[in-house]
Amino acid sequence: MNYYELLFTTITTEDYQQDLLINALGEIGFDTFEELEFGFKAYIPIADFNEEKLIEHLMPYKDMFTFSYEVTLIPQKNWNEVWESNFEPIEIGDKIYVRATFHPAKPQFPYEIVIDPKMAFGTGHHQTTSMMLQLILENNFAGKKVLDMGCGTGILAVMAAKLNATEITAIDYDPVCYESTIENSALNHIENITPLCGSKEAIPDEQYDIILANINRNILIDQMERYAAVLKPEGEMYLSGFYELPDLEIITDEARKYGLKFISHKKANDWVAAKFIK
Repeated sequence: MNYYELLFTTITTEDYQQDLLINALGEIGFDTFEELEFGFKAYIPIADFNEEKLIEHLMPYKDMFTFSYEVTLIPQKNWNEVWESNFEPIEIGDKIYVRATFHPAKPQFPYEIVIDPKMAFGTGHHQTTSMMLQLILENNFAGKKVLDMGCGTGILAVMAAKLNATEITAIDYDPVCYESTIENSALNHIENITPLCGSKEAIPDEQYDIILANINRNILIDQMERYAAVLKPEGEMYLSGFYELPDLEIITDEARKYGLKFISHKKANDWVAAKFIK
């Protein structure tokens, strides 16, 4: 699959303003982002790119701050080299170490996750993924049946498995993410993750103890009813991929319609990860 790379140059007065652009791009199919000192790069499959839709989604921010972008074709054969050259290992406190196969191990960390960097979103670098990892670490997954929606590289599913979840279903609409989840499960010697390619229609008619979903506000709202239908009573749901304002209130209101109660949330640079209970 070939991708377009959009190099955004931004001049902002507030840190959250650049995140507004990233969020808007995520709503129209951009699935990977790389933050830079002067802006960021955004990637989208060629088949999903629509410049008219792009201009429409960026229009509300034209008067808020200054930005520009350049479009470049990135053939798939070059993507992994680009991604690997920018991939650095990360640490979540003193508990989780996320690295690629070409980084040395750090056995002093209780949990190590090996992720081969590809086009799939979810290496732990973005605030939403790291906050979700923190939430997983802080809660009980032992013996639980877990659904991971928008699984990306499978990083959250792998972490759930390392905390002794018994069955994990990991779903993503992107075939690259589906393949990446299979590969990364094997790299981490995890055998109880079942990857599926699709969206909410791919969710099995089963009951889950825990749902993980790190996507974006609009998709979460669209899929909320289905999440509630497959979550057991007293089951837990962890959501991320959206902002504190105004997204958290909107998502909390939507969740409440289906008996999902907001419990708490984490925040990092205006991004949020929230916990709900049915």
